[in-house]
Parts: sequence; structure tokens; C-alpha cells
Amino acid sequence: MEKAVARFEIRYTQFLDEHGKATGEFPDHSKNPDELVDLYRWMVLMRTYDAKAIALQRTGQLGTYAPILGQEAIEAGVGSTMHSDDVFLMTYREQGVQLMRGVTMTELFLYWSGDERGSDYQGPRRDFPICITIAAHCTHAAGAAYAIKLKGEKRAVVCALGDGATSKGDFYEGMNAAGAWKLPVIFLVTNNQWAISVPRSVQSAAETLAQKAIAAGIPNEQVDGNDIVAVRDAMKRALERARSGEGPSLIEALSYRLSDHTTADDASRYRSADEVAEAWKREPVLRLRNYLSAAGAWDRAREEALVRECNEQVQAAVQAYLDTPPPRPADMFEHLYETLPPALESQRLEALGPEPEPAGDKDTAVV
Repeated sequence: MEKAVARFEIRYTQFLDEHGKATGEFPDHSKNPDELVDLYRWMVLMRTYDAKAIALQRTGQLGTYAPILGQEAIEAGVGSTMHSDDVFLMTYREQGVQLMRGVTMTELFLYWSGDERGSDYQGPRRDFPICITIAAHCTHAAGAAYAIKLKGEKRAVVCALGDGATSKGDFYEGMNAAGAWKLPVIFLVTNNQWAISVPRSVQSAAETLAQKAIAAGIPNEQVDGNDIVAVRDAMKRALERARSGEGPSLIEALSYRLSDHTTADDASRYRSADEVAEAWKREPVLRLRNYLSAAGAWDRAREEALVRECNEQVQAAVQAYLDTPPPRPADMFEHLYETLPPALESQRLEALGPEPEPAGDKDTAVV
């Protein structure tokens, strides 16, 4: 005897098409254009910050930087739905969410300059530092969510990762634990189609990345990641599930990385100009602006004023960053160990340099 013992389907959500036209009735949380205007402002600020960070790197004033160009709707959708006491774990491409959660642009500039004081967020004290190691934070997210569950708190953990990270073992391990223990965690997968130079089609034979949650018993869905309304809707439902004790979720947000992987990359070596030009037609900022303009909630004068405000805000953050005194060379050893191993202690002493001679000894030497 043969029979199907289980069937699955992947839900896809879009409310705003690539031209900025509604595909159906908006959910209650996004029916008020004024609330979408506020999100549009955040998205323009993110894009302004992003362009400035690249300019700083190109002029030698910032280290290697990972752009967020094209992913502003995902960032705003996540940032606008999380509560301040939730916990956010991110990779190196979620600076927009960080800004909305209270991390300052000056802190981000410090981080990307190699100054670890940029990871000491004065805003979201419980958020984790940026995880450079691909997918390693998925297991950390499961651990943080487990702690929240043990304490009986009504909070959630959001773990943001890219499409390439879903090919790593840590991702599956984190999901398995979250599914087995019904942990309050959301895995937010930004599918921007490229893991550095490896296209999505080569990364995995799975038809969707959302379906990878099925084996872990986790509810999953796919959304248009360039549609701010769709991202918010999926995030709100997933967060409510987590906070009410119903367990984890996985959201795959479809987007496109419009810039290089990092400023150390040249994407033109592996992507065609036609492919990128086609992706620009679906980009999220213009899409939302077109919708708001058609709804009578936005116009050219407000756009010009917003661009001025964003430029001034970013420039003020840049100046604060450039005015920050550099860290001491010995600072890099301060937070690694309670007691430094001998090999690192010798390096720390070398970084400190020779101790100054006491004034009395110097005088004696002259005599």
C-alpha cells in the first residue's frame, strides 16, 4: 500500500506590486497612509546612510562595508514590528533594522571602521553584536529564545540571515532546536539572490528557501521582500505567534542585492548589467513612493525636504564619528578574557609600548 502521509504548501504574500499599485485590500496595520509615510522616511534615511558609508569607504575613512541597497523594505518591515524588549540577532547587512531599534549611525560608522565601541549599543542593550560568521548566530538565537521561554516572558527573538546562510549546518541546528522546543524565534531569511558570487539557483536545489523549515516542523512562508506591507504583515503574525507561546516561524523575503556584496567585491564580474537593470524596476523605495504619491500622501516638495533632512542627519553622524578619538591599541585586548593567556599578554605589553622612565632616574642619569 502506498499513500501520501503529509502534504505541504508554501504561502506567498504581496500587497504592493512593482509599480506601486495595491494588489488587494491592505491589512489594518497598513491602511493608514501616514504610517506608511513614516516607514518611507526610514527607508530614505537608510539609503542615504548606505550611500554615505560607501563614500566614506572609497575615500579611506571607513573599513570594508556591506551595503543594504535594495533591502530597505525588509529592514523597515522588521524594525517597525519588533518591540524594544525583543532581541535582534543580525548579520552584517541589517543596519537599517539596527537604526530603527536605536543604534545610532555614529555607532555603525565606528563598527565599520573597526572600532568595537560601535558594538556597545547605547540603545538596544540586549541585541547581539553583528555576526560576521555565516549562520553561526542561528544557534545563538535558539539559545536566547530558550532563555526567554524558561523565564516565561512574552518576548521574541528575531534572527536575520541571508540566502547563503540557509546552506550552513548552524541554520539547520538552530531551526531544529527551535521547532522541537517551540521557541519564540523568527528566522527572517533575506533572499537577495546572491551569496557573494554564487547565485541562488546554485546554492540549493530547494524550490523555495521557506520550505527548509518544514523538516523542523516550523510554520513558514514567502513574501515579496520589496513590498513593505507584505513584510510587515508576515512579521506581525510571526511575532504574535512567538509572544503567545505558539513557537517559531520562518519568513523568506524575496529581494535583490542591488549593490556589491561588500566594498571589497565587484559584482559586475559575475552579474550581467541587464539582470541588475531588471531588478531596479522592482526596488522598494520607488515602489512605496509611487503608492504614496498616487494616494495623495506624498509630493515633490515633501520629497525634497526629506532628502535635505536625511543628508543633514547623516552628515552630523559622520562628523561625530570623525571627531571620536581613536581607541588605544591595548583596547583590543580588554574584553577577550578575564585573564589574558601568556601569548596575548606579551602582545598587549608590546602594544602598550615601553613604560616611561621615572623622572628621578632620568635626572640621575644626566648627573
